[in-house]
Amino acid sequence: MKALVAHGAGDLRLDDIELESPPADSVLVRNTHGGICGSDIHYYRHGAVGAFALREPLVLGHEVVGKVADDPSKTIPAGTNVAIHPASPCGQCAECGTKVPNVCRNGRYLGSAATFPHTQGGFSEYMVVRLDQLRVLPEELPLERAVLAEPLAVGLHALNRAGGVAGKKVLIGGSGPIGILAAGAAKAAGAAEVWTTDLLDHPLQIARAVGVDHTVRIGSDTLPDQYFDVAIEASGAPSAIGPALAAVRRRGVVVQLGMFAPGPRPMELSALIAKEIDLLGAFRFSTELDESIALLAATSVLDPVVTHTYELAEAGVALDIAADASVSSKVVLKLSDV
Repeated sequence: MKALVAHGAGDLRLDDIELESPPADSVLVRNTHGGICGSDIHYYRHGAVGAFALREPLVLGHEVVGKVADDPSKTIPAGTNVAIHPASPCGQCAECGTKVPNVCRNGRYLGSAATFPHTQGGFSEYMVVRLDQLRVLPEELPLERAVLAEPLAVGLHALNRAGGVAGKKVLIGGSGPIGILAAGAAKAAGAAEVWTTDLLDHPLQIARAVGVDHTVRIGSDTLPDQYFDVAIEASGAPSAIGPALAAVRRRGVVVQLGMFAPGPRPMELSALIAKEIDLLGAFRFSTELDESIALLAATSVLDPVVTHTYELAEAGVALDIAADASVSSKVVLKLSDV
């Protein structure tokens, strides 16, 4: 079968790899759609994501949906549409024991070089996954929209870390795909107001298309001071922390969702103390995938986040487009025919 494999920085290949037969506790899935994440772009362009460098060829991709091709247990009928939870927690560490497997110290994640051997990803025509990783999709949820389930779950986890946003004024810093999905989820959860920010016009156009209340172009517009109950910082820019802390009210909540590059970075944190702000981190997700699927099945409002779809053979072009936020939001690969 064909698979999209990163062999090193700038070395992306469409390889033929062996098709596995699923063991008794696993399922063979025919992948149909895969969303390109920033981590995929970093492996492709730099051969690493932060400190996680390629030490062997890696099949990219962790935002994957498809159809069951073969289930030896006969639990899920062939042809059933499914989403795939990309995490494999160890089940033994203290974090797994306290029901926070998303921060499992020994966990593995599809398409990741964080561990060795690497955890191969899902940008392939087929893949074998554990039965417990599958989520059966509602009949009313098309695969073309369901591919947003994984990044939307990341945004939902950040909102949950904030303690919920119903009735609250919410700021989303950074209007990349996850930021916009978090903003749309905040609207769906009953937030009183949702604002998003970005340096570029195109992401803000997408944010407006999913129904946010206000957009702020960094460098041109200004944020109100001490206005928001919750800020979700989704850009991963250290310089964005200070403005987020300034924008939330006293005893407000700031959730850091965007990933920082490794190493020390200067940040303006004085307001954290003076205003007694809760500063929290959010990493991946746990149970939110089910919440994400239910939201996507209930509404098409987030559809504008998908701006481009390419065939697997066009993956190089797709990754380059995905890296250009001035023209794209979520870019999707068609991994096989629906």
